[in-house]
Amino acid sequence: MVPVVDPSSFCSLTKCITKHLNLTFRVDFESHVIKGKVALTIEVLEDKLSSLTLDTKDLKIFHVRANGQEATFALGTQHRFKGTPLVITLPFALSRGQHVIVEVAYETSPKASALQWLRPQQTAGKKQPYLFSQCQATHCRTMVPCQDTPSVKHTYYAQVSVPRELVALMSAVRDGQDPDPEDSNRTVYRFRQTVPMPSYLIALVVGALENREIGPRSRVWSEKELVDQAAYEFAETEAMLKAAEQLAGPYVWGQYDVLVLPPSFPYGGMENPCLTFATPTLLAGDRSLSNVIAHEISHSWTGNLVTNKTWEHFWLNEGHTVYLERMIGRSLEPEGEQFRQFKAIGGWKELQESVKTFGEKNVLTNLVPDLQEVDTDEAFSSVPYEKGFALLYHLEELLGGPEVFMGFVKSYIQLFAYGSVTTEEWKSYLFTYFKDKVDMLNKVDWTGWMNTPGMPPVTTQYDTTLADACIALCKRWVQAKEAGLAGFTEADIKPLSSHQRIEFLALLLQEKPLPLSHVKRMEEVYSLNSVKNAEIRFRWLRVCVRAKWEESVPLALGMATEQGRMKFTRPLFRRVISADKVPDLAVSTFLQHRGGMHPVTSTLVAKDLQVQQDQTTGF
Repeated sequence: MVPVVDPSSFCSLTKCITKHLNLTFRVDFESHVIKGKVALTIEVLEDKLSSLTLDTKDLKIFHVRANGQEATFALGTQHRFKGTPLVITLPFALSRGQHVIVEVAYETSPKASALQWLRPQQTAGKKQPYLFSQCQATHCRTMVPCQDTPSVKHTYYAQVSVPRELVALMSAVRDGQDPDPEDSNRTVYRFRQTVPMPSYLIALVVGALENREIGPRSRVWSEKELVDQAAYEFAETEAMLKAAEQLAGPYVWGQYDVLVLPPSFPYGGMENPCLTFATPTLLAGDRSLSNVIAHEISHSWTGNLVTNKTWEHFWLNEGHTVYLERMIGRSLEPEGEQFRQFKAIGGWKELQESVKTFGEKNVLTNLVPDLQEVDTDEAFSSVPYEKGFALLYHLEELLGGPEVFMGFVKSYIQLFAYGSVTTEEWKSYLFTYFKDKVDMLNKVDWTGWMNTPGMPPVTTQYDTTLADACIALCKRWVQAKEAGLAGFTEADIKPLSSHQRIEFLALLLQEKPLPLSHVKRMEEVYSLNSVKNAEIRFRWLRVCVRAKWEESVPLALGMATEQGRMKFTRPLFRRVISADKVPDLAVSTFLQHRGGMHPVTSTLVAKDLQVQQDQTTGF
């Protein structure tokens, strides 16, 4: 393993690396803590190793043992966002190549940022509590003392004790269940993950869950109120898996299940192995948002199998995953390549929006940003996704087209499978794979792409066949005079797919705000207030608030608080607070609903609204 310094971790990765975790969890819904024990199998990388450091944050450590012997430990100085290093002094010295099992007994904090504890009234069923984890990027250390860095990959085994009326799931293959021998009111669920993976992919959910089979290796899980709807929405999962295997090679994780979480889940999806976490905002009723599942499936190769070595190289995970996701769409959608080009157009707009939000000179818009003393949550945006995709697409055009470049991507996955990689290693292999086209690669503005803020140095021209109708309708509205509004009818939008309607509204958001009369007429003829598709609703409500339609403000704040997907919640709050007369309403609405938000969402919205921390959380 190449030595690496991860600015998000306390661990010295030249000393030792974790090979396996054995986890024992007791989930306590009354105190909102997990009482845990972890046994880390650690490989020694240097001679005379007598101490090691693990990442922790807000953990209560009870005792530490090494190979069964008591070991002394100390918690170091607390860091603003990294947490607190757990420094363990071993009762013996070890030589390079040896292994040691370090066992830590501990308890999580009720405020652990990886864990969201939901009261029964925050769930769909309203009867049972619910717990879910979200460890990406650096939150696993609030749930497990570990080497919390993507440069270290390990297998794991887990036993989870939960109240017997609830079900536990993890990012692993299910390995049976039994009554808890210590408490007849509880059940112990067992899980086995045999493919090495980074700590951020450890995932846990406990709730009143049911499942439906949706394919030969897939089930969908949810509370019973949503499970049938989810089974319909994600019925194409096996077709996506097969398409991905054709492109990237065999699926090595065994099971591929989808879990639909309660609305406060902060992301569209999370690629936890064997169990993708998905937001209920994907349940559009027409399968039009299932491309998010294609994205999470793609992570099974790019992200989970081949992983960014540190978070500065996050684009390796996300840029390749967007590229693979769009190649899956190319193979499954009737429009094929035109559909891939159309989705790329939408992605370019999302990139423009992120650059505008951060500022075009902000180094966090670099493809490879410097994250020294930067909280990874604050750096999160569409930049690694869409700037990364744009680079890969540019290389595809340069080097011979999608089939040729997909050959490189597949070979890259095979070479670095089960490991972690840096941009330098990726680039070196790119030059090796295309050794007969080095002259072309040398003409790429690598500094402009990788280390320069703002939009990419190359603006790609995508095929606009599927976008032309959206562009034409947008122009009609932008150019329409008051007297011409009667010429708009429902027939304008009827032929447009859900994807095209999203693009039409995205185009309007790039124009000057429409007059209020126009927006009211648009609602009158298109009935957009009643649309269920969250991507359409999200853009429509911002169009309305920009037009200063006061009636839309409660609707926008309603969407911002009824679900907690940060892609929607943060921009909606930012749009409302920038509108005349309503910034106080945005702040008061946030303060009223923050208790039901995920901790990461709450913290970042507070920053967006410039609300003092003691106002938001009290800690």
